[in-house]
Amino acid sequence: MSYIILFPLILTNIIIFLLFNSSSAANSMYNVQTYGANSDGKSDSSNAFISAWTAACASTSAATIYVPKGSYLLNNVYFFGQSCKSNAITIHIEGTLIAPSDYNVIGKSGNWIKFERVNGVSIVGGTLDGQGTRLWTCKNSGKGCPKGATTLAFYNSNDITISGLTSKDSQMFHILLDGCHNAKLQGVKISAPGNSPNTDGIHLQSSSDVTILNSQIGTGDDCISIGPGNTNLWFENIACGPGHGISIGSLGWEMQEAGVQNVTVKTSSFTGTENGVRVKTWARPSNGFVRNVLFQHVVMNNVQNPIIIDQNYCPNSGNCPEQGSGIKVSDIIYEDVHGTSATEIAVKFDCSKTNPCNGIKLLDVKLSYKDHPAEASCVNAGGMASGLQQPTSCLQV
Repeated sequence: MSYIILFPLILTNIIIFLLFNSSSAANSMYNVQTYGANSDGKSDSSNAFISAWTAACASTSAATIYVPKGSYLLNNVYFFGQSCKSNAITIHIEGTLIAPSDYNVIGKSGNWIKFERVNGVSIVGGTLDGQGTRLWTCKNSGKGCPKGATTLAFYNSNDITISGLTSKDSQMFHILLDGCHNAKLQGVKISAPGNSPNTDGIHLQSSSDVTILNSQIGTGDDCISIGPGNTNLWFENIACGPGHGISIGSLGWEMQEAGVQNVTVKTSSFTGTENGVRVKTWARPSNGFVRNVLFQHVVMNNVQNPIIIDQNYCPNSGNCPEQGSGIKVSDIIYEDVHGTSATEIAVKFDCSKTNPCNGIKLLDVKLSYKDHPAEASCVNAGGMASGLQQPTSCLQV
């Protein structure tokens, strides 16, 4: 009788043992220190990271690259995935990755950490320190300086996840997605001073189905910038500031240019930024477009241009095209946008003289300037307004 009772227990333990060992075997671990990485922040660990990637890439199952606590100096590191057998590689970072203090080492290369043609890569935790301060000083002095490197870039990649990552003091853009499909960024923290040039937080180009959630972004440029060819974007619970806001554009520099469509920005805040929610296009011919955009439940705190469409974009006030913008802007909804403007004109629609904006909707907008209702300015802008309107809508019905 006792054998009959014990047999199910033994069988259960065997099953648990097999399941545990099969799941462990199914997710191989690759510690960068095993491949020679040094956590002193002084020794170049680039080759060790590449070696760990090569091993994980060759795995026939899920793989994890583990970066223990400590500081790891990296020069340019490029991870190519075209020949990877594994389509589920997690890079679990507990330490800090540090760029060279001499900006010339990576400043002309375009990217510091680059992934190309990867599928199913997840980056979890960690800090990326671009050490961009000296390059910004050089740029602000007007001297001849390299353009600078983007901290983290993904090109032509699918099914990307970035979670709990901190990026600080990038030389140029902090995070770039170019030609990517199905990416999710959440709990990301991005920081650079308000006077750091071209340090966009997250830049998207030619990408689709990108979600950004629960993130804090403070930079010297756009918190999030949306270039040509993006579709199906969802940003929620974004805290932006300092910076230039969330911008669609600049668009329309090229005659043949892919459009931007299906963008949602909701439950987000802007504090002390140059812009809030912005569309910006060059005043020159183009066949591009912006359509189906929703800005919903947005709070402005002392923002210079809370709501703005600028189709005469000219950042340096010189040598800019003065033709009509060919970008067709339509079906843009601003719903429940409230707070304070740092300037008297809180709503500004400066649309194209050759392609006026149409289908703009203002639904419950309340923006004040020095404890009084702010003002609105419209040029070539058509649409409708309903609910509370402060400032009074100037849209052409």
